[in-house]
Amino acid sequence: MMPLFETVADLREGAESLRRRSYGVIEAADGRFRRVRLRPFPKLVSLPGALLLGPWQHRFLPGDRCLLYYNQPRRMRNFLAVTYVVSSRGTGYGTAKRVLEALDEIARLKRTDAIVCDVGNWRLSRRALARWGWEPHCPSRWHRHYIKRFYGQYPPTPAWLCPAG
Repeated sequence: MMPLFETVADLREGAESLRRRSYGVIEAADGRFRRVRLRPFPKLVSLPGALLLGPWQHRFLPGDRCLLYYNQPRRMRNFLAVTYVVSSRGTGYGTAKRVLEALDEIARLKRTDAIVCDVGNWRLSRRALARWGWEPHCPSRWHRHYIKRFYGQYPPTPAWLCPAG
């Protein structure tokens, strides 16, 4: 029987669990990948929750830390959706990059065609998102939808994931 919650600290060793499970939280801190906590249910986000809790979490989450919640929708198994990202006030570029690299690796393991997200933070520029491989998708007046397409062509595996030797 599959446990309700599971933690994967090594993406290679936990590849089978990551392929099988649909919902997770990627955590990085101090410029390093820490773990993926697999969940039995998706992260549900509401606008009031994001507007009220988001700034509070950003202000009071200690250190250099970033959490990225992702879902694999039941009706679209070949896509991942970034549902929520929480960063501390001290989050550095390296920590944010590790979270995104781990997300790309999970997409590779699941043979995902694309990752989609609705970017609610206006401090994330279109140029920065493009640098990380995201492009605008489904233009809307009230939302900034972005997509990162793979269709079998994944970014190179980051060095921190490659076995030494």
